[in-house]
Amino acid sequence: MAKEKKLVEAITSMEVDFAQWYTDVVKKAELVDYSGVRGCMVIKPNGYAIWELLQRQLDQRFKDTGHQNVYMPMFIPESLLQKEKDHVEGFAPEVAWVTHGGSEELTERLCVRPTSETLFCEHYSNEIQSYRDLPKLYNQWCSVVRWEKTTRPFLRSLEFLWQEGHTAHATAEEAEEETIKMLNVYADFCEEVLAIPMIKGQKTEKEKFAGAKATYTIESLMHDGKALQSGTSHNFGDGFAKAFEIQYTDKDNTLKYAHQTSWGVSTRLIGAIIMVHGDNNGLVLPPAIAPTQVVIVPIAQHKEGVLDKANELKALLSKDFRVKLDDTDKSPGWKFSEHEMRGIPLRVELGPKDIENNQAVLVRRDNGEKIFINLDEIEEKVAETIAAIQSGLLEKARNHRDENTFTAKSMDEFEKILVETPGFIKAMWCGDTACEETIKEKTGATARCIPFEQEDISDTCICCDKPAKKMVYFAKAY
Repeated sequence: MAKEKKLVEAITSMEVDFAQWYTDVVKKAELVDYSGVRGCMVIKPNGYAIWELLQRQLDQRFKDTGHQNVYMPMFIPESLLQKEKDHVEGFAPEVAWVTHGGSEELTERLCVRPTSETLFCEHYSNEIQSYRDLPKLYNQWCSVVRWEKTTRPFLRSLEFLWQEGHTAHATAEEAEEETIKMLNVYADFCEEVLAIPMIKGQKTEKEKFAGAKATYTIESLMHDGKALQSGTSHNFGDGFAKAFEIQYTDKDNTLKYAHQTSWGVSTRLIGAIIMVHGDNNGLVLPPAIAPTQVVIVPIAQHKEGVLDKANELKALLSKDFRVKLDDTDKSPGWKFSEHEMRGIPLRVELGPKDIENNQAVLVRRDNGEKIFINLDEIEEKVAETIAAIQSGLLEKARNHRDENTFTAKSMDEFEKILVETPGFIKAMWCGDTACEETIKEKTGATARCIPFEQEDISDTCICCDKPAKKMVYFAKAY
């Protein structure tokens, strides 16, 4: 039995070292492997299956809101990248350059896309001529490269998978509506599918996307009290359109600039799932995003009739759920640990005595509860339990966020909270970037967002005591 528990015992306790716990889970659950290229990861089948489900369900939401998928080149000529000054300055430190093709030096360097605004702009300048060509509602699934100094699987890597929506509209009002709509699509998806509640709001001027008129964000709280920017939606106004001459003839026969948006989420969401729901036994997956929702573990499977009944259950449950039958020759104890590590939401145990009593045992991954059920009711009971796990994980995550969201009216109080009870801190701000930078320098906390739902905590800025303009969520972040 000691050997069978080794799989779980190899995980560092999250209370002892959260960063090492995260790395252990990512490795032991076989989500990724490290690559020979610094800062790049091999996404293994267990990890990629989660991404496929995430991609499929999110993509359908994009299509339901009228968006179409396209694909742009992965290389951007330096002259094209230079067209939008603020944009290129914002990304310059993270850009990877191609300088040679084969053995010959290129006449112009090519950037490996860190994001694709300039490529879409070039395309739109050719595509958009008339008001009849608008809106353009495009999305791209691809990988991007950003030359990060420090990396961690899923959260920050040199190359990562993501989607980036890029749209063009006739008016500023339509662009703003699109920007908020897609932020809400992200927030609803994270809550309904990933079981992660989000704070929605606007980024400060300092934290907004390079070249954007306004950036909106969804922010989540991890188990260790750090925040994670989980998705962003940007209103570009007509800034990019002017730089790239994206103009159209309107109904009144006048020439006007288009208004654009961009929005994206990435494999970082898998990191969020791990850090919000995981425990000291490994990964905990919400059923809606779990590649395997139900695993059937036969007990004493060598005995007559056990595997036959287990296969019968698999066929029955596979009509509505993603089901795996573990009929390997490993011991039941090893199987339990392995499937717990991989976060499979529900385990069905079935042995000779269970078959004799026309019953099975359901074991919930989220709380370990064992439920004895009649086999005649198994479809109904599995459906009920899967739904309870999904809603239970969301409620638990919401409670954790709310219990670790604090209010500070002074810098002393702010700093004390950060040290003693890390989490979100709500505080008033004067709107001055200098105060925002001072708070970061003194505490390491950044302005996560100016929430749409404002509160009047006090009349003065937490940093300078001048009249406050906005309530802001602050936190240390990944």
